[in-house]
Amino acid sequence: MLSEVANTYDRTAGSRRDVVGQQVLRAVARRTDLCLPDGYRAEGHGGQTTPAATPWIGIFEEKGQTDPKQGLYLAYIFSADLRTVTLTLQQGITWLEKRLGKGRAREAHLRRHAQRLRRAVERQRKQGWINEPALGDKAARPRAYEAASVIAKVYETGALPSDVALLEDLMEAAALLRRAENADRVWWMSDDADALVISYEPDGHAHPIEDPLAEFRPKDSADYVAQIVARQQVKKRSHEKLIEDFGIYIASRGYTPVTAGQHPKDLVLRRGVVTGERHGEWLVEAKIVHNGNPTKAVREAVGQLYEYRHFLYAKRSEPFLIGLFSEQVGVYAPYLEEQGITSIWREGDGWDGSPRARSWGMTSA
Repeated sequence: MLSEVANTYDRTAGSRRDVVGQQVLRAVARRTDLCLPDGYRAEGHGGQTTPAATPWIGIFEEKGQTDPKQGLYLAYIFSADLRTVTLTLQQGITWLEKRLGKGRAREAHLRRHAQRLRRAVERQRKQGWINEPALGDKAARPRAYEAASVIAKVYETGALPSDVALLEDLMEAAALLRRAENADRVWWMSDDADALVISYEPDGHAHPIEDPLAEFRPKDSADYVAQIVARQQVKKRSHEKLIEDFGIYIASRGYTPVTAGQHPKDLVLRRGVVTGERHGEWLVEAKIVHNGNPTKAVREAVGQLYEYRHFLYAKRSEPFLIGLFSEQVGVYAPYLEEQGITSIWREGDGWDGSPRARSWGMTSA
């Protein structure tokens, strides 16, 4: 498909339906022979009334971000001379036009936010990935694509790798997309402009806290308006409400919930020293279960708990791991226990959980 686009696209031929290169791009969404990760789909873009200087193919999660005008997504963007095509983790650019225009202000904003997001993915970068591609056109949109790139890999269209190699890179990009989406969500939901300045340097255990809620400072759970340089959004804070309700509850069970100074961790619980191998610290990752399907919430919880344990506790005793969910996770509860992760979830007006959670006295059921 990439070769076909490179060999047929002709910017000077216009954007009419009878133009071969445009037909190839528009047919991308209907193709069934593409090597895509499960749950992803492709769309070709060659311009509407005006042919694109740099045609591109968007790769979107079927249940995730589907609008390239905003948010994060993956794309194969061709250079203006069609000699290269770049797989890039992109930020949406169109929604910024009204507030920042199409020039340098927008590019500066995109580069600034790309740098924030890059902190979340650069540790996972493989050799051969770069920050920004060079698309070879001075028009506003290609320049914005360059600035919007969080991470990218460039291929020569005349010497493309095998389908297997391309799929491996695309799988890697999909994993980086998920990491960047989590970081993006943290930044937009935070009141701190430096929310993504994450340090993996371990610090020592905190001193004992007499008031069990002294260091528990959940954010406001009401809907709120986030005023940020380039946009205004109304946010739902069900995630923070889950943490707040559980923190207040668990304090009544003799545990000390701590959120202050714990970013990027959702919540830490402490209770003196546990007899045995580890100190008394529990690392809690909270997830909202959507539409009664816990699969995505469980996957994200597992990934983040393992990541935080690896980096944030490298020189400290490992914490106990807890996945906190807004509702039951069903068959995933024993699965999580096998992975060393305890699960706790809302149950009516109380809290239930896996056998280990019950043995720790963390449930009300």
